[in-house]
Parts: sequence; structure tokens; C-alpha cells
Amino acid sequence: SNEIPTPEIDRLAAEGVRFTDFYAAQPVCSASRAALLTGCYPNRVGIHGALGPSSKVGLALAETTIAEVVKPLGYATAIFGKWHLGGAAPFLPTRQGFDEFEGLLYSNDMWPKHPESPTAWPPLPWIVGEKQVEILEDHDAQEQITRRLTARAVDFIERQGKKPFFLYVPHPMPHVPLGVGPNFRGTSRYGMYGDVIREIDDSVGQIRRALEKSGVLDDTIIIFSSDNGPWLSYGDHAGSTGGLREGKGTTFEGGVRVPLVVRFP
Repeated sequence: SNEIPTPEIDRLAAEGVRFTDFYAAQPVCSASRAALLTGCYPNRVGIHGALGPSSKVGLALAETTIAEVVKPLGYATAIFGKWHLGGAAPFLPTRQGFDEFEGLLYSNDMWPKHPESPTAWPPLPWIVGEKQVEILEDHDAQEQITRRLTARAVDFIERQGKKPFFLYVPHPMPHVPLGVGPNFRGTSRYGMYGDVIREIDDSVGQIRRALEKSGVLDDTIIIFSSDNGPWLSYGDHAGSTGGLREGKGTTFEGGVRVPLVVRFP
């Protein structure tokens, strides 16, 4: 983007490979994440659309996630961010190969402040491990999400030292409602969405520096991508497809063709 500076993501691209023809498996949250973590088409593993708080289903325990592949090989595993593959106890990330989890079980708009259907959603819980530790009640809480998850990711890396690990950081942002910390508010010509992207870019930089400090940067594969295209019905809170047709929720290019940068020296 010419409007939003992303020096940390640009650096990953310069030092790695920028894939310009990469496709998410489906143009919506839960389904594309199921594919990302299992390598399977989401329809085959029974995950469709976006699972809500009342959903009784999730990614079946019989399926194998990346975390479950590497954990028996001695890798520490963690997810800090949005899970969205089942909020009921049997489907939590800690039952799917992850040693540690902090974040949201589903999308951050599934809360009582949803602008279109506020009465449809219960309070939005923040989970650590398998326990609810607080409720995100207002937009101030949303503004802390990226910062909190980044801090957990950096702490996890520092604790591993040179031991192998798999770290998955699916940021809830820039999914609406947008929330950005005070250090990045008003810093982008693109508005609130641009501010959010700048904070995510800073998160990438913090994680990179943690890897470098631990001496494992060049032994680590870093993958940066998105689960689907922009949610165009939210206008300037949604980003751009760069000219591709349509966006999230459609199987036109704008819905499933997403950015991918991989650094793997």
C-alpha cells in the first residue's frame, strides 16, 4: 500500500519470498483457519463459514493440526490470538496440540456492541488456557488486543531460548470493530484501518527482534498472511483488494486471494 507504511512486513518480503498468487481455502474465518492448521479442505473436515459463541461443533479432535504434528518432535506450541475453530470445551486449542493459548475463541465483533445485531451476542470473553479471565466490555478493551497478544508472543519466544517451537499469532485485527493502541492512533493517512495495520506491522517487528535476540531468527520460518480478503461492506474499515473483484464472503479473487510473505533462510 502507498498509504500505509509497513516497514517490518516489507523487510520480511525483501529477505524472503512474496507470493503474489496465494489463495485462502475459503473467504471466511473458521473455514480458512481449519485449512491453514490441518492442510485439508475445510469442507472435508466439516468446518463451514464462521462459528459463533453458541456453536456446538468445532474442529474434530480426530483431525491433525500443525501443532499436533510438531509437538511429539519436542516443539513447544502456542497460539495467541483468535482461535475460531470451536468454543466448546472439547474443541479448545489446548485440546488440539497447543500448550498455551490466550485470546478470543471467535471473532471480536461477536459481542453486545455489534452495530447490526447487538442482541444476538453474549459478552465477549478473554481466555487464558481454558479459563475465562475477563470480559471485553468496551472499545478500550479492543484497543489493547494487538498489544497484549504481541507481548505474550515475545514472552513465549524468550522463554524457549534455542529450543524448537511453533508459534501461531492470528491477530483479531483488522477484523471489525477496529481497535488500536495510543501509540498508533492517528498515524496513518488511511485512517483507523491504517493505524491498525501499522500496529500489526510493529507487532511483526517485535516478534522478529525477539527471534533475533534469542539467536534463532535464521533457523525460524516466518509466515505472514491473511485468512480472507477485506470485508468491503465496512468501507474504510476494511482495506483494499488492490483491484481484485469483490472481497470477504465471496469466492471471487478479492475474497480468497490474499497476501503471503515467507522468510525461510
